[in-house]
Amino acid sequence: MPLFRETEPETFVQWLGEPLSTTLQREVPVLDGEGEPVVDDDGKPLMEIEDYLDDVRHPLAVEQLWSDEELLAIGLYRPAAADAVPEGKSVIATGVQRVAGVVKYLHELADAPAPTAEQVDMERDRRVAGGFDFSGVRYQSRQGDRENIAGASVAALAAMMAGVQPGNLRWHGGDSDFAWIAEDNSLTPMDAQTMFVFGQAAMAHKQRLIFAARALKDADPIPADYTDDAWWTA
Repeated sequence: MPLFRETEPETFVQWLGEPLSTTLQREVPVLDGEGEPVVDDDGKPLMEIEDYLDDVRHPLAVEQLWSDEELLAIGLYRPAAADAVPEGKSVIATGVQRVAGVVKYLHELADAPAPTAEQVDMERDRRVAGGFDFSGVRYQSRQGDRENIAGASVAALAAMMAGVQPGNLRWHGGDSDFAWIAEDNSLTPMDAQTMFVFGQAAMAHKQRLIFAARALKDADPIPADYTDDAWWTA
């Protein structure tokens, strides 16, 4: 996160590593009323600590290494985060200001444009491909996955019509039990009847999202929070 310095009252600019006027300390002789050095009993000058200003160049790494208090001592600020953007608003610019004594980022907001039908379609497609649950297990549902599920479901229906009974895990004609790979890479054994129902669930998953997207696009205007789960799970 970049650091900022106050170049004028309430005017903050990003610090790019330029030298900063910094209060330093040095030892100087103590002078009497006539401007002469004061000495101790051994004739040595008495010294005192004096503050003075000088330009000092600091490495940019102080942003990661120094605390807010240490940065403030050399006139640098690490701005606090901006407030959350309200629903229905969009950010058109961001600056740094002092608000109630706190230096922070401040957004300039404008009314957000209404979502488009194309954006709703993109959200629909993302959710269609984002997986679905079946009997408490999560499965992938990308286009290739859906095609594979549909093909296996048709094969399962054919096996059922040929008289394959529930519980038969070799219904597919192979020499190993039929199983489907879940999203977590685990295997779920499925007989023909389960595979067929699984295919129906995959189809219902896509169909539900298609109708949800249609309802959103029919709204006028399309809700600004159209990506919220509530619109897609009803």
